[in-house]
Amino acid sequence: MSDESALAVLRCLARRRLLTPHCPPVTLPAMDFRVRQQKLREHLATTRFDALLVSHLPNIRYLCGFTGSAGLLLVQQQTSVFFTDVRYDTQAHEEVKAAKVVIARKSNFSALGELLSKQRKRHRGWTLGIESDHFTISDRKRLAVVTPSGTRLKDAPSLVERFRMAKDENELGLLRNAVELGAEIFERGLQVLRPGIKEVEVAAEMEVAARRAGADGMSFDTIIAAGPRSAFPHGRASTQPIPAGGFVVCDFGVILSGYCSDQTRTVWVGSVPQDAQRTYEAVRAAQQAAIEAVRPGIAVGEIDAAARKVLKKSGLGRYFTHSTGHGVGLEIHESPRVAKGEREILQPGMVITIEPGVYFPGKWGVRIEDMVVVTAGGCEVLTPTSKEFLAV
Repeated sequence: MSDESALAVLRCLARRRLLTPHCPPVTLPAMDFRVRQQKLREHLATTRFDALLVSHLPNIRYLCGFTGSAGLLLVQQQTSVFFTDVRYDTQAHEEVKAAKVVIARKSNFSALGELLSKQRKRHRGWTLGIESDHFTISDRKRLAVVTPSGTRLKDAPSLVERFRMAKDENELGLLRNAVELGAEIFERGLQVLRPGIKEVEVAAEMEVAARRAGADGMSFDTIIAAGPRSAFPHGRASTQPIPAGGFVVCDFGVILSGYCSDQTRTVWVGSVPQDAQRTYEAVRAAQQAAIEAVRPGIAVGEIDAAARKVLKKSGLGRYFTHSTGHGVGLEIHESPRVAKGEREILQPGMVITIEPGVYFPGKWGVRIEDMVVVTAGGCEVLTPTSKEFLAV
């Protein structure tokens, strides 16, 4: 078999799907932002908060559809109001659903203050919740200045993030499209990955392929880490040439229609020593054990424990130095965190990564990562790329 034919076989192996072959993204029904806001209102009615000021942009997008970079969403018991500046006048009126749009003449906080002042009588003894995880100290001071006297500002827990953990069918469709595109750009990476090419060149080929296919951008800085650098869990692509022997950790993802994908595959370059393949197979077994543990009603800490148990049995437990995974959606890292001791209970619709890895400083590292969705009877692996050991 010629070298070219052998590479073709390897690429075919890497492309082997767990799902059906790629087809253009299907048209999905419009998201029901009114229902999402109503769920939030119903929850607020059971708390000490009279309204919630949403400032975290992914939460704003989730609740009303706005995709710009500046805005505030006030969710009250009866209405919602979205504030932004003149740069987003047209965009906000086109995108924002289930909320009145206010274009601020000065700042968004000033516009909010003006609205609350007009409703002053209603707000005596009123408690306004703020997203404290995403609110700076200076923002809180500015808000305190513009709110009417008698309005109490209180830190709110991560209310919207909790709603976002369980994805609806629309979101799952968008995530499937993003995962599929992520798998396709890995194919492009394999086409160019060879000894001597720089890590950044492989990353660039994948990122250009993503953009050409319609991606909004990358979920994070693409990781192509070869040889000893594969032992860096977050070894972003460098100018180092890929050596003639060793593992290459490829960790990448795309943003498509606002939703993120996240995938890791580790390939070997050159002739394969036995200890390299044994290490790889141990990580693959650990990942499979964790996937098989995913089901509704189980604590995420048990998923982490399932992966660690396999690696510990293989004598590799101490080389697994990070958590097993995390939620994915509008953000690349969302709740729940899949880590030791975490008690969040899995529910249908949650989408998480399963990504155990082992790292030997100065030598090599191996990580395998898939995205999975929790189903009523267990889980479904969304990532379609083969995980069989691959040498190029």
